[in-house]
Amino acid sequence: MGAEGVEVGEHARLPMLHQPARDRACPNSGLLATVGKNGKMRVFVKALVETLRSALRSRSELALENLALRQQLAVFREKRPSPRLAQGDRIFWVVLQRLWQGWRRPLCLVQPATVVKWHRLGFRLFWRWKSRSRAGRPRVTPELRVLIRRMAEANPTWGAPPIHGELLKLGVEVGQTTVARYMPRPGRGAPKPSPTWRNFLRLHLAESAGMDFFVIPTATFGVLLGFVVVSHRDRRILHLNVTAHPTEEWTKQQLRDAFPWASAPRYLHRDRDKLYSEGVRATLTHLGIREVPSAARCPWQNPYAERVIGSIRRELLDHVVVLNEAHARRLLREYQRYYNASRTHLSLGKDAPETREVQGTGHGAKVIELREVFGLHHRYERRAA
Repeated sequence: MGAEGVEVGEHARLPMLHQPARDRACPNSGLLATVGKNGKMRVFVKALVETLRSALRSRSELALENLALRQQLAVFREKRPSPRLAQGDRIFWVVLQRLWQGWRRPLCLVQPATVVKWHRLGFRLFWRWKSRSRAGRPRVTPELRVLIRRMAEANPTWGAPPIHGELLKLGVEVGQTTVARYMPRPGRGAPKPSPTWRNFLRLHLAESAGMDFFVIPTATFGVLLGFVVVSHRDRRILHLNVTAHPTEEWTKQQLRDAFPWASAPRYLHRDRDKLYSEGVRATLTHLGIREVPSAARCPWQNPYAERVIGSIRRELLDHVVVLNEAHARRLLREYQRYYNASRTHLSLGKDAPETREVQGTGHGAKVIELREVFGLHHRYERRAA
């Protein structure tokens, strides 16, 4: 009976092992039920305590708490499914932190440390705005910055003081330190400031001139020789004359007339014409001039004199018939005066060798016409009506 009883008992327990999990009773089900009841009880007790505390709190504190809860509820409603606080929400909690000491209790969206961080950020922004610079140096306009850089690039040997002086002469009120701040800074290992090749050549052209002879046909099929000396510095015709017999003495006298009172340049460009004899070359040496002869058949090496001769032919000789030497001399003298005082030149920025004044409407509304070179050319000026 005992053995059978054991077998019966074992067989009796076997069906229970094959029962589904949902039909088997959990061995800790009673404990879980107890914990669940205790949790519900704890929530209920906490709510009851909060209710009793609310009854003891002031009306203003309750209003602030309701406001905090309503604000968070509004955020949950508008920002679903992932609520994010906007700038206005952050400002709300920063202000609420300043007004209410119990602001941490209803807060559930973020940590209290986050609100403290917002407050510190607002503190820095407030004092940065309050301590902003309201006076001091005036702002430098972009046009003035470009002007400073242009002056510095055009004058590589200048520092801040000369540029500052030029700006003051232009009526620009700016400090010298500001000028130095916006000047271009050379890089490490950059070469020393140096003038451009154009300025380098201009400095040497100011000490040079050119001379040449040219042919003038006459009405009687004769030939006259014109002689011109032109300055390379300002394209001014220094001397212009004509002769039917270009002797050595005549040429030497023309050089003395062209460079009176120690006004001779250091260099004088010429071609290899036989008219430049030993006596003429000795006169150049006596005047302190170093002659620079061009190569054979290379007129481009004396370009300024050649261009002046071309202008004389195109603008004067091609439009008249020269009667004799005296007639040619009068024409050339008139053209020299027109060329130096009135004619504009591309290389001089559309100005004349003898600078002409720019006449605006302030000089008068009426434009008059002045005859030049016996009416072959004209000059225009303003006069009052």
